[in-house]
Amino acid sequence: MRKNWELTAEAFDKFLAWLHPNRDEAGKKYEQIRRHLVIILSCRGCETPEELADETFNRVIRRAQQMADTYEGDPAPYFITVANNLFYEHRSKVRPQAELPLDLPQPEPEPSDDRDYDCLDVCMQELKPANRDLVLRYYRENKQAKIDHRKQLAEELGIGVNALRIRAHRTRLTLQECIDDCLTKAPAI
Repeated sequence: MRKNWELTAEAFDKFLAWLHPNRDEAGKKYEQIRRHLVIILSCRGCETPEELADETFNRVIRRAQQMADTYEGDPAPYFITVANNLFYEHRSKVRPQAELPLDLPQPEPEPSDDRDYDCLDVCMQELKPANRDLVLRYYRENKQAKIDHRKQLAEELGIGVNALRIRAHRTRLTLQECIDDCLTKAPAI
């Protein structure tokens, strides 16, 4: 495509005729396609979607002079294809890919993690032995094993699965309140 190409009234009229024989309908189609292109380019993270939509129209208008007679069907998909290509072209020029370092430093453990675990240990000891055992056993397994384990635990306790769920939830709430209190009282490291 020529870089010094400029839009002429004749080229624009031929382009509008290609969009729709009725000039008013062609204008509506133009606005509809432009809005759609701006949305697509915005969703792809384009910083200047309006400018790229306008450049898309310029490129399509240049080509429309040659293909208007032979093109069949709705022109909107052609606009989208040109906009996609233009977006990738623009992105490669504007933002070259930065290489990531091969060895990223390990993050330092947060000091609050130790406090969280210390408070959890203290609060677990404050629970009644039956509730402590319930919490430890209730949250033991994963996936299907968790479901089977909870059914077995409910049978051992002589209660239904829903009653077990409620009991575990209440115990966990008590434990969470204790941990929150402990964290507010414990000095920050």
